[in-house]
Amino acid sequence: MNTDLVAKFASTLPPDDDHPYRTGPWRPQTCEWDSDDLVAVEGEIPTDLDGVYLRNTENPLHPAFKAYHPFDGDGMLHIVGFRDGKANYRNRFVRTDGFLAENEAGGPLWPGIAEPVEWAKRDHGWGARTLMKDASSTDVTVHRGVALSSFYQCGDLYRIDPYTGDTLGTQGWVPPGLGVSAHPKVDDATGELLFFNYGKDAPYLHYGVVDESNTLVHYVDVELPGPRLPHDMAFTDNYVILNDFPLFWDAEFLKHNAHIPRLHRDMPSRFAVLPRRGGPGDVMWFEAETTYVLHFTNAFEDGDEIVLDGFFQGEPEPTEGAAFGMNPKWQRIFRGLSLDGMQTRLHRWRFNLVTGQTREEQLSDSITEFGMINSGFAGRPYRYTYAATGKPGWFLFEGLVRHDLHTGAEQRFAFGDGVYGSETAMAPRVGSRGEDDGYLVTLTTDMNADASYCVVFDAARVSDGPVCKLALPERISSGTHSTWAPGSELRRWRG
Repeated sequence: MNTDLVAKFASTLPPDDDHPYRTGPWRPQTCEWDSDDLVAVEGEIPTDLDGVYLRNTENPLHPAFKAYHPFDGDGMLHIVGFRDGKANYRNRFVRTDGFLAENEAGGPLWPGIAEPVEWAKRDHGWGARTLMKDASSTDVTVHRGVALSSFYQCGDLYRIDPYTGDTLGTQGWVPPGLGVSAHPKVDDATGELLFFNYGKDAPYLHYGVVDESNTLVHYVDVELPGPRLPHDMAFTDNYVILNDFPLFWDAEFLKHNAHIPRLHRDMPSRFAVLPRRGGPGDVMWFEAETTYVLHFTNAFEDGDEIVLDGFFQGEPEPTEGAAFGMNPKWQRIFRGLSLDGMQTRLHRWRFNLVTGQTREEQLSDSITEFGMINSGFAGRPYRYTYAATGKPGWFLFEGLVRHDLHTGAEQRFAFGDGVYGSETAMAPRVGSRGEDDGYLVTLTTDMNADASYCVVFDAARVSDGPVCKLALPERISSGTHSTWAPGSELRRWRG
């Protein structure tokens, strides 16, 4: 492995830090690396795996003013490229305006999610709350050969070179003010990028379409009763599905500019279905059982019905906190982050466009989340979801599950005690002939070996274990969202 240290940043985090999401598996990195010819410590790199795996995560360099939340950290992109049976690795901080300003100042300038916005040391900021740092640390996708990193409560989309990890600036078509929420969707069939954003001013939600030439061609209001906290969306061939869940900022606290989310248990979940180029008058609303959904896996059309799959939370506002090794002073604050705390299970909603009725059903008894699919089937009928299992009581992924939605069968793999993974992207093999004909790629943080690895599985035989395991230059922080970009869709890839 040929490795170069590209940059090292100064951290102002306390040396005796005891925060559960800035230590242990979540210990932040300060170094940026270039590594070529990654060494396979197990197995061999498949020669028909061609493209780039990208993972984004929160990686703070500076403490919060008072109450750090794990979603506040600076964005860091990890990139593993595969070609001709070889692999390389890059990691880079996303050079957002907020990241650059705080590093120049040598400390925090904007409050995090658990802090009052009035604490901001600058009179400008980002996000649905306003006066937050645009960390761009949540999601990553690829559109027209360029990676786009995004922020969970809306911000600028940052353009990233998918080969080097270098930040190329912000995406120019982003509407002023609200920006874009995490989880914009790219339709492989049309080349379109679909997105939404939200805020505290009426109509509170907006939906937009960027075409295959990177032009904003559609941007409309979606009226809501008040400020909401949507996190994800879905689409089909002809429709887009947005949401209005009953977990949102408490209206009384909001009058005093305090952003405290609360579950309104007497309210239903609502889903907005509208044509992909539809206007405000085309929205059809459907009601369903009270819940909150962080992530949807897919949606498709079935006759007169829209079928939507995602992770239903049995307890969107956990009131019980189990220890599981976490310091008691942190348990109450972070009990809502664990998958077992939220009771997340794969779920299906059916919205009948003729009758206006909703039917729903639980698809699995297993507690999983962060589901990924073969992106070539996004918006269309599909069969497989690849999801993460969580360490009880913690926001850590300790294994993965292959859900077969036709038979209900599940294949499982556990990383092992002290080993934690990332969201698992599905990479179709070159010349793929089926939905599961390809590989699963993820990054792991191994606390036992004090090391990290890129791990590759056969997507059809997850329980067989990895087909190869590649050593990375240092142990990386635990992380979340990822994507896969085939080499065929990347400019200059073969060059």
